[in-house]
Amino acid sequence: MKTKFLSLLLALFSFLPHVAQVQEAPELQVKADNNDAVPGDEVILTFTADIPQDWYMYSSDFDPDLGPMLTEFNFDPSEKFELLGEIIPVDPKEKYEEIWKGNVTYFTEKAVFKHKIKLIDEKPVISGSVTYQICSDMTGQCIPYETEFSIDLSGEKAGAAANAADLSNSSGQPPLKELKPFTNTFQPVEEEKGWMGLMTFFLISFGAGLAALLTPCVFPMIPMTVTFFTKSSGSRSRGILNAVIYGVSIIAIYTLVGTVFALIFGAGFANFLSTHWLPNLLFFASFVLFALSFFGLFEIRLPNKLVNNIDSQANKGGLAGIFFMAFTLVLVGFSCTGPIAGTILLEAASGQAIKPLIGMLGFSTAFAIPFTLFAIFPGWLSSLPKSGGWLNTVKVVLGFLELALALKFLSMVDQVYHWNLLDREIYLALWIVIFTLLGFYLLGKIIFPHEQKSESTSISRLLSAILVFSFVVYLIPGLFGAPLKALAGYLPPMSTHDFQLLNIDVSSEQDALAAECEQPKYDYFLELPHGIKGYFDYEQALACSKKQNKPIFIDFTGHGCVNCREMEAAVWSDPAVLKRLKEDYIVVAMYVDEKTEIPREEWYTSVYDNKVKKTIGKQNMDFMIQKLNANAQPYYTLIGDNEELLSPPRAYDLDVQEFVEFLDAGKAKYEENLNNPEPAFLGQAGN
Repeated sequence: MKTKFLSLLLALFSFLPHVAQVQEAPELQVKADNNDAVPGDEVILTFTADIPQDWYMYSSDFDPDLGPMLTEFNFDPSEKFELLGEIIPVDPKEKYEEIWKGNVTYFTEKAVFKHKIKLIDEKPVISGSVTYQICSDMTGQCIPYETEFSIDLSGEKAGAAANAADLSNSSGQPPLKELKPFTNTFQPVEEEKGWMGLMTFFLISFGAGLAALLTPCVFPMIPMTVTFFTKSSGSRSRGILNAVIYGVSIIAIYTLVGTVFALIFGAGFANFLSTHWLPNLLFFASFVLFALSFFGLFEIRLPNKLVNNIDSQANKGGLAGIFFMAFTLVLVGFSCTGPIAGTILLEAASGQAIKPLIGMLGFSTAFAIPFTLFAIFPGWLSSLPKSGGWLNTVKVVLGFLELALALKFLSMVDQVYHWNLLDREIYLALWIVIFTLLGFYLLGKIIFPHEQKSESTSISRLLSAILVFSFVVYLIPGLFGAPLKALAGYLPPMSTHDFQLLNIDVSSEQDALAAECEQPKYDYFLELPHGIKGYFDYEQALACSKKQNKPIFIDFTGHGCVNCREMEAAVWSDPAVLKRLKEDYIVVAMYVDEKTEIPREEWYTSVYDNKVKKTIGKQNMDFMIQKLNANAQPYYTLIGDNEELLSPPRAYDLDVQEFVEFLDAGKAKYEENLNNPEPAFLGQAGN
């Protein structure tokens, strides 16, 4: 309940499901800068990959031990050419990834790599393969691929690089293997992270617009503006129309600002803003200045000449006059609304290019609605509270919030450049102090110079103080290592916390796994998080499921899958989820990017792509594609011991309660099937 309560205070989330499917690999092309080269010449090979929209591809030039799967080029051995140097990525982007605690390089839209070779013999055929990974912030998933390439420098068409040419054994090529889909197929469920984020940002911006209305610069304008429209328009209907035009004009002005911001600072520049020290320090300083302005130290004002010129245009009447009236309101209220609108734009600067437009649309919509509604229902004006000191209180409260948010930008710089100045406990200590001071301010114990001391504390301020102090109490356990999951996106990572009193109990309630079932394969180099005992081989998990009469939880994952780690940290660690995984399911983690070769006798040729699968990762990926028609991770699937799906599979989703309900639904369906056995299943996995 506490996580949900705090999550609602920070943002409102909405989810848009869509159907999972196999994402095709990016198209890879290779060209040589000189097809007429002779022995002794150097040739530059250029590899180009077209990346799907809303996906990005990791480059090859960052720390291979960091986590994500680097792009790697493997050339087939040949005596006809010599590789010179290393592969060179051309102008990749760079960003800091929180989950890996380091900088990664990546490409969007198009990836370009170059490699120099020296010809030893005439007109060689150069072939090999590229292994790489693409990820999407829209779906929160990642997919590893291996793509073959071949180029014939004789100018003739080269044959495809042979995947299985050297894999045959005494019995010939590995046998074909068909894996029949799971039965009781549900429509898979995935979360549209990108649209969810934009909708959330719109709602937050809408709330900021409502807050801007309750400032001393804007609130008194509501009755004056509405009275003007209702009295000077000649009729009520005309007054309503003028007020609607006025509100639309406000939305248009702010949205235009967001559009210009998006055009100037597009998606490419947004990455620079989110990772480089200079803009983040500027954002930090801007937020601090906004806070000081709200505290009354100074006012942010536009030039009087500009305001007067715009105001003079409002007297012309007609549609143009109404538009300039709206423009005048925007300019006059800038000292109060500027810091709020600026906060939205700065928050948007580290996201998608469309984010500033969405933010300004939400902000201005909330800003414009009251003027329109009060014009339609002028009787409501009498119910408005009178202007007074409470408007200044709103400004000061916003100042405290600006000060707290400023730390986010300073923390980003601190993490990227490893300054270690703002570790998690220092960050939390500052937040505790800031919100404690806010609570005392609401109780009237702190009074700014421009304010008058109140003789009593209103009920609204008392209730607000209770909420603030409750938030402070929630923060305090974080000083001792509590995860504070509701604030995961705002706090430095747990790895920066020097003192952790609280640790997850990794004692296993699964001793029966070792007693009744086989020792897990590959457990000497693969592991499950949080002390979960399970398998890394599907057949072993299926056999154990039948022995223990438990359903199977399949975790399609990858070593380089950033959101797999985030799910494990934010969702699997929850006691309710962890208890169910340990006690109610046989867990099997199927790593789709594990490169360890399995014994030769277990290789097979997939009917899906007619390629030999000889590693753990390739067989797991083939299993996922043939069984579920999906290839992106993370992906969670619940099945019974007869290989029937128990619940719609789930992808990336940080809602703990939803995940608990997902696990409970699967267990309930499994027990229902046990009590009402159906005829023998005919669609077992192929061999």
